[in-house]
Amino acid sequence: MDHIQNNTQKLKFDLLFVKRFLKLFTFMFPSFLSLPTLLCIFLLLLSMLEQFIIYKLGLIPSQYYEILGNKDAVSFKSITIRALLIIVTEAFISSTLRYTVSMLHIQWREHLTLTLHKEYFKDVLYYYVNMFCRDIDNPDQRIAEDLNNMCDTFSQIFAPIILAPFIIVYYVHQTIVISGYIGPLVVFGFFIVFSFINRFIMSRVVYNVYKKEKLEGDFRFKHMQIRVNSEPMAFYQSGSTECLKSNNILFDLLRSQYRVAQKNYLLNFFVKMSDYIGVILNYIILAIPIFAGLYNDLSAAELSSVISKNAFIIIYLINNFTRLIDLSVNAATTAGLAHRVGLLFETLLQLKNSEKPLITTYANSTERRSSLLEDSFSCSNVAFKVQNVSYSIPRSNVMLCKNLTFQLQIGTNVLLTGESGCGKSSLLRVISGLWPHASGTISCPHFLGSDGIMFLPQKPYLTNGSLLQQILLQLKGYFII
Repeated sequence: MDHIQNNTQKLKFDLLFVKRFLKLFTFMFPSFLSLPTLLCIFLLLLSMLEQFIIYKLGLIPSQYYEILGNKDAVSFKSITIRALLIIVTEAFISSTLRYTVSMLHIQWREHLTLTLHKEYFKDVLYYYVNMFCRDIDNPDQRIAEDLNNMCDTFSQIFAPIILAPFIIVYYVHQTIVISGYIGPLVVFGFFIVFSFINRFIMSRVVYNVYKKEKLEGDFRFKHMQIRVNSEPMAFYQSGSTECLKSNNILFDLLRSQYRVAQKNYLLNFFVKMSDYIGVILNYIILAIPIFAGLYNDLSAAELSSVISKNAFIIIYLINNFTRLIDLSVNAATTAGLAHRVGLLFETLLQLKNSEKPLITTYANSTERRSSLLEDSFSCSNVAFKVQNVSYSIPRSNVMLCKNLTFQLQIGTNVLLTGESGCGKSSLLRVISGLWPHASGTISCPHFLGSDGIMFLPQKPYLTNGSLLQQILLQLKGYFII
C-alpha cells in the first residue's frame, strides 16, 4: 500500500486528478443511452438555448437607448412586450436548468454509490479497508458525504466548463468586429495572467480540502464512538478523558479549516480582482473605436445605442473569462473530493485484482476463498484440516503461532484456551480466510456462510431492521420488507 500513501501526500489539481476523475466518469456514464448521459445532453442543449436568450436580452437596453433618444412611443411599447416575453422565457429556462442539474447530481450519486457498494461489499473487502488500510481514512464519509458533495459541485460546473470555449469564440469574433484584434488580445492576456495565478493557488487548496475532509470524518467518528459506547463510558466515568480527546481532534480539525480558509482567502482575492478588472477592461476596449473616430457620424441616440450594444458584447466576453476563473473554487473542491473517492475506488479494485490479496474473493456460495484449499479428502465429517500453518498479525513479522497442525471434526466440541493476546481469535480469523497465513495449508471441504460453516463474532452484530430480519440476516437472497 506504499504507493497509495505516496499518492495521498501529493494531491494536486494535476494529471493524477484527471486520471482518477476519468475513471469515475466510466461509472457516472454507464452507457450512451443511460439517464445521466441523456440528462447531460439535455443540459448542454438547454444551456445553449439560454445563451441565445441571454444574447437577445442583452441587446434590449441598446434598443431602449435608441427608442428613448428618438422619443418613439410605438416602438417603446413593442420592445417592452418583447422584453417581457424574453424575460419570462429566460426565467423558465433558468429554472429548468437548475432542476436538471439537481437531477443529474442525484443520478450521478446513485450510479457511483451503487458501483462503490458493489465493490465495497464484495466478499469482505469492507473488512480489510476498515481494519488494515490506514491510507483510506473514514471510508464511510467518502461513500456517504464526499461522493455526494463531489457530484453536487461537478453538476454545477459541468455545462459552463464545456460551453465556455464555444461562447468565448463567438464573442471574441464579435469583439474583433467592434475594436479589432487588440480588444481580444487584451482580454486573453488578462485571462492568462489570472489563470496562471489561480492554477498555482488551486493546487494548495486541493490538498488542504482533502486533509480537512479527513479530519471532519475523524471528528464525526469520535462522536459516533461515544454515542455507541455511552453506557461503558458512564460505568468508567470517562467523560473528562473523552472530552479531552474529542477537543484534541476538534483542534486539529479547526487548524485544518483555518488553513483552508487562508488558501481560499488568497484564491478569492484574485477571483474578485479579476471580476472588477474585467469591468475596467470593458471601457478600455470600448474607448478604442470611439477615440479612433469610427462613430463620429452617428447621432447622440444612435451612439448611445451602439455603446450599449458593444458594452454588452465586451462585458459578456470578459464575464465568460472571469466565470472560468470563478469556477476554479468549485473545481478545487471537486478535485479534492474526487481524490478521496477515486482513491477508495483504486484501493478496492487493487484488492480485488491483486494476485496475492490478503482477502480473497468469495462472492457466492459456489466460490471459495483461494486461501482455503478445496481438499480431496472425502470425509464429510471434517470441517477444517490445518497442516503446518504459521501466521502473524497482518503487516507484522512477529509470529503468533508456528507449524500448527490439527483437524476439526463436525459435531465435536473444542475449547481453545490460552492467555489474552496469544492468538486464539487470530486463529479463527486465519482459518476463516480473513487473515493470511505465512506458510502451510488450510483445507475446507464445505462452503463458508449460512449454507455451510458459519463463524460467530465475539461482538454480536445487529443490522437495522425488525427482529425477524435479525434472525434471517445470514440467509442469502432472503429479504423482508
